[in-house]
Amino acid sequence: MTVDTASTVEPREPLASSRSSIWLLAAARIGVALMWIDNASWKRPPEFGRGEEPRMLYAWTLTGVEHEVFAPYAWLLDNVVLPNFTFFGWAVLIVEASLGAFLFIGLLTRAWALIGMAQTAVIALSTLNAPHEWYWAYLLMFLVHLMLFATAAGRYGGLDGVLRPIWRQAGRLTPLLEKAS
Repeated sequence: MTVDTASTVEPREPLASSRSSIWLLAAARIGVALMWIDNASWKRPPEFGRGEEPRMLYAWTLTGVEHEVFAPYAWLLDNVVLPNFTFFGWAVLIVEASLGAFLFIGLLTRAWALIGMAQTAVIALSTLNAPHEWYWAYLLMFLVHLMLFATAAGRYGGLDGVLRPIWRQAGRLTPLLEKAS
């Protein structure tokens, strides 16, 4: 004899079943976006802090070599990033400003949440062993991006929610855009 478990399992409520849930997800997404925008504000081209007295992005990159977290990564910083620092400075500025902008408007949020997790890992590999650094900050940054990804937070109060119905009716890029949102 078999037992019908399907009838005994209560249906799950949708993630954002209430207005407050929708606005709380949007607020978390926007808060993370503002963090990235603020972080981008101290990546100042064209030197990015490189000079007689290292500061800003350049100083924190040096920290990844001086207070090594992971030897291969410290080697990469010392032998690839620092000698080509202007290129990497621009790359960091563009990535972090884009993270802020895309998360703020809630566009392609899942893809940008993955990029946020990767950027958090890179920052952590440069700073975890720095004096007076609070390592929990990087875990929290990683987890909040994981939450943005898992909840597809741009679908709530963001452009992902507005554009997904349009993408569903569009051409070949639709599956990719839907996954990225």
